[in-house]
Amino acid sequence: MPIMIYLIIIILGTKKGYKNIIYISSFLFYIVSTPIFSNLIMKKVEGEYNYRSINEIEQADAIVILSGMMRINEFEDDYIVEWGDVDRFFKGIRLYDLNKSNMIVFTGGNNPFNKTKITEGKVLEKFAIKYGVKKDDIVITKDVLNTSDEAKAVFDLIGNNKTIILVTSAFHMKRAKFLFERQGINVIPYKVDYKTPPSLEFNFKDFIPSSLGLRKTEIAIREIIGRIYYSILDKKLFFGVNEKAN
Repeated sequence: MPIMIYLIIIILGTKKGYKNIIYISSFLFYIVSTPIFSNLIMKKVEGEYNYRSINEIEQADAIVILSGMMRINEFEDDYIVEWGDVDRFFKGIRLYDLNKSNMIVFTGGNNPFNKTKITEGKVLEKFAIKYGVKKDDIVITKDVLNTSDEAKAVFDLIGNNKTIILVTSAFHMKRAKFLFERQGINVIPYKVDYKTPPSLEFNFKDFIPSSLGLRKTEIAIREIIGRIYYSILDKKLFFGVNEKAN
């Protein structure tokens, strides 16, 4: 990520006396921290801003809502939820209310760096029931750590050649769709939680670096790295290093 790379370059440049490298890296760090850069790269990652009308979405075997929208803080036998990307949850519930499927699948997200007894799926199940979803219509996968695990876990639940409405953040959709389709699942994408507006307009403030701009850049770079990783992995699978999952 930019901060770590910058710190490494500064330390090495200072130790070796490479002032030019320090100057260049500082300028690049300034660039990636500006809103104008972060919005441009995030727009590229998210793709076209396209909030499809839920009425236009076809019916499917299941509505799959991916984890990663909250932090769970546990205190002995209780816990507190801090929401992040709430669009995933509420748009998924809306799809259910409009009878796009009679099954909602929550993934059992469990952050390895913030290990909790209860998974995100279990928490979301309780909220979904409060919002009118029938308990019998909710399915939760086994514990998962990443999107690849989520795709495999959902496949294990619903089987091959099923169609799902996949609900996740816009920047995450391309990779998620690829991983689910690789499992043999038909995907109707429903992108939510856009980090950029429909069209970008800039002013002088967008040239001023900010922590928000840097954070958005890091999210975009992390997603790009994930796409590259799975693209390389898929080529290895294609050339027979491993058997491709279907």
